[in-house]
Amino acid sequence: MRNVLSIQSHVAYGHVGNAASVFPLQRLGVEVWPVHTVQFSNHTGYGQWTGRVFDGPSVEEIVDGIADRGVLGQCDAVLSGYLGSADVGHAVVHSVARVREANPDAVYLCDPVIGDVGRGVFVRPGIEELMREVAVPAADVVTPNHFELDLLSGSTTRSLAEVKDAVAAVQELGPKVVLTTSLDTDDTPADSVDLLASADGRHFRVRTPKLALTLNGAGDAIAAIFLAHLLATGSPAEALGPAAASVFGLLERTAAAGSREIVLVAAQDEIVAPTHVFEVTEV
Repeated sequence: MRNVLSIQSHVAYGHVGNAASVFPLQRLGVEVWPVHTVQFSNHTGYGQWTGRVFDGPSVEEIVDGIADRGVLGQCDAVLSGYLGSADVGHAVVHSVARVREANPDAVYLCDPVIGDVGRGVFVRPGIEELMREVAVPAADVVTPNHFELDLLSGSTTRSLAEVKDAVAAVQELGPKVVLTTSLDTDDTPADSVDLLASADGRHFRVRTPKLALTLNGAGDAIAAIFLAHLLATGSPAEALGPAAASVFGLLERTAAAGSREIVLVAAQDEIVAPTHVFEVTEV
């Protein structure tokens, strides 16, 4: 049994943040200790929501309580995503340090949520710098989308060779493993989207069909599912295929349902036994 401390936002309705990450991890046999950085009625993409944002000390207070149980040494990984404020970011990194002190083999996966193509940077001022200077350097694994890879590396990439250089630049910040999602290079067909897992100078790509679908939470889900498979296999290449297949299956079922939210529960079989299998190619 693996244990993951997941420090993310949470919504009561829908599936983003911990509401998109906890269930897939559990479905894959991982015990999750969720710590919420916000508690909202729904994600902010609806334009209206209720709820509260928690500050850094609130996050650390919960981790304190977990530590008091004497179980931090049993924590195999820390997972973080969207950071609403700098003090929450520092609280996450401090929590990672505490876990690593108790278990030096623990992995930190940081999903460096900053922005996306078409929307640009959508986080608060200072978060981009916090990601680049604090959170990403502390991480073992990062899962940027193509837009975020460019921001973190300080480059604009179109070719696969340029993407590889950008990955290397991000790895120089600290992470050993980079999973680039929503990758669109010059050789990506117009009807497809690529994912690239990179580690130890090697790069592995999965290409899936592009779906006519825009929703929140897909990045949160793939980070969690990739982490589960990475913990199980120890191999980014082996984790990539099933993670890509599961998320594609979830999104395909969501598109078929015409839902604005990922149909995470209705399509949960896609998490453990994806309908589709996609080839993993070293590039």
